[in-house]
Amino acid sequence: MSDYRSSDEILLSPIISKKSGDSISPALSDLSEKDKPWDIHRFESDRIEFRYKGTEFDNYSDRIHFCAEFLEFALRPTDSGELRLKLASARFCHVRTCMICSWRKSLRYKARAYKALPKFLEDYPCYRFLFLTLTVKNCEICELRQTIDWMNKAFTRLSRLKDFPGEGWVKSVEVTKGRRGDAHPHFHCLLVVKSSYFGRSYLSQDKWCELWQKSLRVDYKPVLDVQALKPKGSLVALIAEVIKYQTKPSNLIGDGSVQDKEWFLEYTRQIANTKAISIGGILKDYFRELEEEPQDLIGHDETEVSEEQGRLMFNWKRKEAKYRLME
Repeated sequence: MSDYRSSDEILLSPIISKKSGDSISPALSDLSEKDKPWDIHRFESDRIEFRYKGTEFDNYSDRIHFCAEFLEFALRPTDSGELRLKLASARFCHVRTCMICSWRKSLRYKARAYKALPKFLEDYPCYRFLFLTLTVKNCEICELRQTIDWMNKAFTRLSRLKDFPGEGWVKSVEVTKGRRGDAHPHFHCLLVVKSSYFGRSYLSQDKWCELWQKSLRVDYKPVLDVQALKPKGSLVALIAEVIKYQTKPSNLIGDGSVQDKEWFLEYTRQIANTKAISIGGILKDYFRELEEEPQDLIGHDETEVSEEQGRLMFNWKRKEAKYRLME
């Protein structure tokens, strides 16, 4: 397994200071292509901040406004002698719908998964993984919380069925906006199964649909997708995808219409205090930390041995939608 390096460790290009005669400090994205997510997600958060302004969630607007407004990076040498940037200091708002915080959380979740996965594979070397997507009919946005609660109860019933092959699972909730302005909640599940599943215990997609329908206790056939993962596939990347976003930025931001704004505000009310990720079965002891929302979004590394070669500070320029080096 290759070494995992968080994307906030950025190899510096030769441009680390203003060129002679230039009046504009270099952007953080000038230093490395890997930095672009900072600009992208901070800009998305600016738009979400605007959605909250002047509403019952005005305090969210204020918190998001100051989220990651300043970024301080430590300069650290690599084994090859190049310098890299390692995030050292930033203030995050921890608003659930803030896209820059969601992105940082996904990186921390990925780091946790990377840390836990080798031990699980060592203890269960012959187990395989399935990627399962479970859906239901769309619901009105004002019924989202009730629908997710019903789906969670149905998944519990599914996991207790005799034919259910999952020995453990990571389950996350994703919500997308329907064409009629309704909501489409669905589950992304990473299941671990015994290798014997691919013999006599194998379940066809139709059988999976039958089990999910039985667990939901509905009179329609739900849409479902299940895929087997290759034994040598990138499990860390898949776990990161499973827990990436509860709702994609395009759904939250919309086109700026009154209807989109009302959908977004109701979505905020509906998901308050709901659980986005759950772990079960034999994965519980290994990935338990994935159920806990990361508080450290910087990713302090106590094992860091290379000495700092200085620090660089960047601040967010809203008109440009870029982070630029501060003098």
